[in-house]
Amino acid sequence: MATLAPYEKRHKVTVLGSGNWGSTIAKLIAENTAEHPDLFERDVQMWVFEEEVTYDGSSHKLTDIINTRHENVKYLPNIKLPNNVIANPSVQDAAKDSTVLIFNLPHQFINNLCNQLKGHILPYARGVSCIKGVNVTASDISLFSESIGARLGIYCGALSGANIATEVAKGLFSETTVAYDPPPMDSSRTPTPRGPSPHASHTDLTSLTALTEKKTSSGGKMKLRALPPDYPPLDHTTLHTLFHRPYFHVHVVSDVTAVSLSGALKNVVALAAGFVSGLGWGDNAKAAIMRVGLLEMVKFGHAFFPNSGIRTETFTEESAGVADLITSCSSGRNFRCAKMAAEEKKKLEEEGSEKKPRSVDEIADEVLNGQVLQGLGTAREVNTFLKSRGREAEFPLMTAVYKIIQGEMAMEDIPEMIQMQ
Repeated sequence: MATLAPYEKRHKVTVLGSGNWGSTIAKLIAENTAEHPDLFERDVQMWVFEEEVTYDGSSHKLTDIINTRHENVKYLPNIKLPNNVIANPSVQDAAKDSTVLIFNLPHQFINNLCNQLKGHILPYARGVSCIKGVNVTASDISLFSESIGARLGIYCGALSGANIATEVAKGLFSETTVAYDPPPMDSSRTPTPRGPSPHASHTDLTSLTALTEKKTSSGGKMKLRALPPDYPPLDHTTLHTLFHRPYFHVHVVSDVTAVSLSGALKNVVALAAGFVSGLGWGDNAKAAIMRVGLLEMVKFGHAFFPNSGIRTETFTEESAGVADLITSCSSGRNFRCAKMAAEEKKKLEEEGSEKKPRSVDEIADEVLNGQVLQGLGTAREVNTFLKSRGREAEFPLMTAVYKIIQGEMAMEDIPEMIQMQ
């Protein structure tokens, strides 16, 4: 058990989201907060969208089941959650007085969540987004972490990696990348001793109230409230302690841009990998797709986030980059749905059938129980963005995926499309 450090306060952690990944993150964080009372409050609040579930033949509120049975029976069944994971149906109450907010829910709900939280969180809270993706429009592209930060007036980092939730929840070994570029006033601070200061009347309180600017990935600046010095610093060491487990190895970096982009763009590459695999072209073809896809991911980052401190090494060396790409192109949802579409198309053609094969969208609707396949939306959004800048030709694989899912190009034409890469 860790010994108490000279800080008057400890960090309260709230996980916002309780799907399979949200519940998994809450599980491993709660294991760590219990082991490090010098840094964190023991209990971890987990905001749960309340719903009725059937358990033991009767109807119950999901939060009641989680808090009494310590299991998310709907989204993470058969996994025991620590008893210090506290399910809370009120997002405002769950986030109250929390200095660390972990965002882990479908991206389409983020704006509404932030609207509910605004004005109800600590002004010096810090966040980590576990949402894989980016906000893309015809005119702009931004990171979810920065969208969250801008809406709430806080700094927010990102977590991404080759992480299949059920495997992590079972304690099977994996790695992840936490991207966090600490605001200068949050890291490497001198600890504040416990108890009253003999010179309290002369204490400089500016660090408690001052606003400090933090550079964004687009080169702009946002004003942040300093973390009070009676909390442990929220730096790379503290974030590593919060997330790292013997079965879940964490590498903390400062490159939020590359970690966020990798989590979004790898889904588009996974669709292409699924197409060539479904056509029966073998592992060589899939490896070629992954190589070209990785190059385009790196190129995209440097082209559109040139002032963000983005590093090629984050794509090529981190779990959030190449490792997540490998997993997504081997067993991820985007890969599987695209592969099914290609297999069905090939089979119908071999049979000489005039039946129209299902699209990836249609297959996703059937096999994912209405959940959105992220790669489809990202491919369309990225293409709109590239087209508005006249740069589609510079990203032939991403453009090919878009044209295939739109019915404008055949899967078999991918090699010709990317031959110059």
